[in-house]
Amino acid sequence: MAIKIALFNNKGGVSKTTTCFNLGWMLAEQGKRVIMVDADPQCNLTGMVLDLSGEDALEDFYRENPGRNLKEALEPAFKSRPVPLRAVDCVEVPNRDGLFLIPGHVALAEDETSLGIAQQLSESLQGLRNLPGSFAHLFRITAEKYDADVILLDLSPGLGAINQNLVATADYFLVPCSPDVFSVMAVDSLSRVVPRWTEWANRAAKLEVLTEADYPFPAPDLKFLGVLVQRFRLKSGKPTRAFQDYFNKLNAAVVQTLAPALSRAGIMLDAATYTDAGMDSHYVLAEISDFNTLIAHSQRTRKPVFTLTQEDVGRQGRLWGNTQASIANFRRTFEELATKISKLTHDGK
Repeated sequence: MAIKIALFNNKGGVSKTTTCFNLGWMLAEQGKRVIMVDADPQCNLTGMVLDLSGEDALEDFYRENPGRNLKEALEPAFKSRPVPLRAVDCVEVPNRDGLFLIPGHVALAEDETSLGIAQQLSESLQGLRNLPGSFAHLFRITAEKYDADVILLDLSPGLGAINQNLVATADYFLVPCSPDVFSVMAVDSLSRVVPRWTEWANRAAKLEVLTEADYPFPAPDLKFLGVLVQRFRLKSGKPTRAFQDYFNKLNAAVVQTLAPALSRAGIMLDAATYTDAGMDSHYVLAEISDFNTLIAHSQRTRKPVFTLTQEDVGRQGRLWGNTQASIANFRRTFEELATKISKLTHDGK
């Protein structure tokens, strides 16, 4: 059965989507079958896979591919239609066997209200009982269709009902961060929010009205994989002093606040599992410096940073030599990240 990994931080601008795309590609390169889910109404992950350069390209995709996105795939549940949910016809990511996408929809946020009401755990749930379990059911049947090993959930920033549902019902979650004051504050917030969400999910999974729904709400078993520290500049191969100060503050927030809160809520893996995967005491999965101009080439070619070629970036001589070394370094980083995640998720449960 496929494992679900949520990439979540209630702070935006931490390169979460870029990491999801690069990580998904690398996991597929290492032999996994991976489904990426664009659960962010901004649809940035969808734009990294599909050619959305045309003025109405996304609307054209929706019109020409009815039901082939997250929102429309869930409509039988959210609009109480007398038809069952069906596995999504995923988009096959070009040039990468084993990698698939469930595209996002700009109007997904419109379902927040209905889901939020359904998740208030009142006894008036009868008409909405299928909503809380619908996401997990859709992902399960789609993973079965594609024989997937991993589902990566690219979530929007924010603390709405959809994120609550997707984080609480995931198997694992990781937190992309930037070394700045806002990520430090976000980590502190997550130490309160995630345990509260899992407590809600534990109660929901015991409600008769949800266990007997057409799409039963699953019993949660969420575990923390670690943090990704991203979007920082290097000087002589090391983070600049300003960034290093926030590295230290971020590490302290994770060790002193987040990890203890998650441990009390039963959301941490065994300590030996982190150690065996090569994790440090700050639960850092990887440090990924700023992609700089490579991100523009990645988005234009719809390829991961670590697969860019000299033709893709259009550089010659020494300039290409430096760029080539940077690309090779990003490849090593994502190879190590994917290997760590595979080991943590294989050994962790």
